[in-house]
Amino acid sequence: MKILFNLVSTVALIGFASAAFAAGGVVTGPNVVVPDRYVYYPGTEVLAEEEVRVIACGTGMPDQRRGQASACFVFEFGNGEKIIFDIGSGSMRNINALMIPAEYLTKVFISHLHTDHWADLNALWAGGWTAGRPVPLEVWGPSGQTPEMGTAYAIDGFMRAFNWDYQTRSYKISPVPGSITVHEFDYRAVNEVVYDQNGIVVRSIPAIHTGDGPVSYIIEYAGMKLVYGGDSSPNKWFAKHAKDADFVIHESFANPEYFVKDYGQPAQLAWRACCEFHTSGPSYGKIMSEINPGHAVAYHTMEEAHQEMLLGIRTTYDGPLSIATDMMVWNITKDGVKERMAVSPDRASGVPGPTRQPPPDRSIPDPMSDFIKSGEWGPGFNAQNEMLDEFSKKYDLEKMDWREKKPWYKPTK
Repeated sequence: MKILFNLVSTVALIGFASAAFAAGGVVTGPNVVVPDRYVYYPGTEVLAEEEVRVIACGTGMPDQRRGQASACFVFEFGNGEKIIFDIGSGSMRNINALMIPAEYLTKVFISHLHTDHWADLNALWAGGWTAGRPVPLEVWGPSGQTPEMGTAYAIDGFMRAFNWDYQTRSYKISPVPGSITVHEFDYRAVNEVVYDQNGIVVRSIPAIHTGDGPVSYIIEYAGMKLVYGGDSSPNKWFAKHAKDADFVIHESFANPEYFVKDYGQPAQLAWRACCEFHTSGPSYGKIMSEINPGHAVAYHTMEEAHQEMLLGIRTTYDGPLSIATDMMVWNITKDGVKERMAVSPDRASGVPGPTRQPPPDRSIPDPMSDFIKSGEWGPGFNAQNEMLDEFSKKYDLEKMDWREKKPWYKPTK
């Protein structure tokens, strides 16, 4: 398989001498569109039908940082489908930077219920709602050893925790985008199909990580096999069912010494965290040597620990490898994998899609009491009337003027 690496990620190239670099194409004049510059500009490329683009929107630890969010990978398929695999703390900022309309970001697969793998579901839920998503979210996730340890219970608690948010947005915007449909499946399922839509099949295998429940996902599309491991220590299911995949994402933790010296952990925790319920560099390499992927991606370690972790991986694996950083991008086809970094704005706003949201449902009880409404200060509201009159006329809103029912309203003469 031919591999094209991004020049920025030189750390991932140590020990992999066969990487090929493109020249970026010929520039034919002083004022022309420049060919490929080794970067990906979101929204500027149309995927081929049998192509998949994977974007790392979170690659770090639970204490997400401005430059490295917690676990999240966005999969974009050539048929137009988009699926988010894990949505950990801080990752929604990177997802927003891709400027994908909210109506296309409705499907989330959760590998397990640690906050660094699903805590930003709230940002996707509420942010997409206000950004124009016209439909509910759908969440797929594993059951637990008991009902209260499963995904359905977690989402039920999520909706109760954010009930005030739900009720107020439902009345003012629309209730439809605030719903979440949960698809919970048995975490003990071994290579069983949990999703089969539009030519995309997702299978689940058990993972081993701190307790019953975590899973890894195997994605099949256009004759390719891609794997998202979530969190797991080495296990027999991954070694068997991820074998010969075209593209594999699996965690790789820093060594115990890093966690003691740079992360402040006690030694008794550091060597268990890295090597009992996570996967160390040498163990990661052993797994990859066993399954022989077309391309391997390691994630879940702070960037300053990448170099030492990479050296550990290379003691047991010498194949194609990326050490993932936030906003790294891979385009995957049967012919190979192309890696780049995404270039995106820090202050991207929501991008509208083609579908409009349904209107508010006025059968929902008004969450604002007459007591609070009586506190509205008329002079402040009326100060904006000239601006609102112009807006109302421009967009033909005269028949829907919300001000007319207000006791303080004084129309502009």
